[in-house]
Amino acid sequence: MEYKDYYKILGVPKGASEKEIKAAYRQLARKYHPDVNAGSAGSEARFKEIGEAYQVLSDPEKRRRYDELGSNWKAYERQGWPGGAGGARVRVNMNDFGGADMGGFSDFFRTFFGGGFGGGAGFPGFGDDAPGPGRAGASHVEHPVELSLEEVLSGTTRTLRVGGSSRQVEVKIPPGVAEGSRVRVAGEGGGSGGQRGDLFLRVKLRRHPEFEVRGSDLQTELRVPLTTSVLGGDASVATLTGRVEIKVPPGSPPGRVFRLRGQGLPRRGDGAGRGDLLATLAVDLPRGVTGRERELFEELRRLGH
Repeated sequence: MEYKDYYKILGVPKGASEKEIKAAYRQLARKYHPDVNAGSAGSEARFKEIGEAYQVLSDPEKRRRYDELGSNWKAYERQGWPGGAGGARVRVNMNDFGGADMGGFSDFFRTFFGGGFGGGAGFPGFGDDAPGPGRAGASHVEHPVELSLEEVLSGTTRTLRVGGSSRQVEVKIPPGVAEGSRVRVAGEGGGSGGQRGDLFLRVKLRRHPEFEVRGSDLQTELRVPLTTSVLGGDASVATLTGRVEIKVPPGSPPGRVFRLRGQGLPRRGDGAGRGDLLATLAVDLPRGVTGRERELFEELRRLGH
């Protein structure tokens, strides 16, 4: 099985900061995006590989687990998957990656994060450290579940195997759940004697390469050329449902915020609508200025600009 060097895939050093990882991902994702390379199987595969690397390296806990494996990779390889050096096993819950469906990831990812090292579709120890008992013979259980922002927008479901048994529970997660909130499923927790407590899913939001969450609002960066900032023009802004076009007024300085109403996350409550998307303007300065371009900039400087 091929070892995936996620740092090499993104072109960053092992000690890269979160900001450097995010910048590298954005640059590569734009370059290999299927919309830019229609019909190219190679670009599509590269795009998926880049996304997989970002999923691991952008999350501190997943990155720590990956780095622990990487430092002992040869020992793991010699002694075979899924044991590892000295029989050690890495315990990873694949539900941290958004549920049991991992078909879009590489064999390496699925083996390491999907159960080959002791994870799996169920919840290890589910109910062993549950909150206090409810009805006699019953106990409430709680476990984290990671959601993408797209899933928060539309709602989703998770099918869970409870307590290491064959009993499966399908949980419907409504739109608009927030970081740290709990989704309660009555009567699907732990227990004995025909009595079960409740199941609680503790929500964690997956990091998104384009957006930061501020309550029900989203924040993103809108990058435009210097000419658009000075002269005005059209610009394309990413949203959770696709890109939208906006007008950038002439003389818009870096840091200006454009509010796209109703393009954020759902607010809780019937009829509450959605939050807003706040796009902060960033200006791409020209690089490798040609002779003619330099003349124009010199002329601007003489004019006092």
